[in-house]
Amino acid sequence: MIKVKNKKIVRIILATVFILLLPLVAMQFTDEVDWSPVDFVVGGTLLIGAGLIYELIVRKMNNITYRSAVGLSVLTALILVWVNLAVGIIGSEDNPANLMYAGVLVVVTIGAFVTRLRPYGMARVLFVTAIAQLLVGLIALIIRNDHTLILDGFFALLWVGSALLFRKSSATNTK
Repeated sequence: MIKVKNKKIVRIILATVFILLLPLVAMQFTDEVDWSPVDFVVGGTLLIGAGLIYELIVRKMNNITYRSAVGLSVLTALILVWVNLAVGIIGSEDNPANLMYAGVLVVVTIGAFVTRLRPYGMARVLFVTAIAQLLVGLIALIIRNDHTLILDGFFALLWVGSALLFRKSSATNTK
């Protein structure tokens, strides 16, 4: 029997395989789902990467609110990237205007490094991230007459939800 050292990594890989089985099975029954091998590789990379980032950040934290805040942030970033790569938010996935969403991810990434992932600082960073998300939608509306504000509002709400969780965890945690 093989002894596994890090069960969390195995769980991440198994969850990724399970999630990727869904489109694979769907492809057997409908032409609406048409993934190429590259789609599976990109999807797997995104899912494993998100799982590893989550585990790396929360590995020494027992505060469930903090862990939830990190989980919601990572999930929001994952969905934002996935949707943008799959179908695009502004127009199609090939529209270069979608690159503005990379700026949203830059805001949260730089903020995470600057605040050293401390809850109070992360709460502030994620409120700014929500504003950046809405600004992208506003720019798309003004420049391209592309109505993405509802979807951007949804993502902004997810960022705000994570910010509120970080704020709540800062009351009980000094990390």
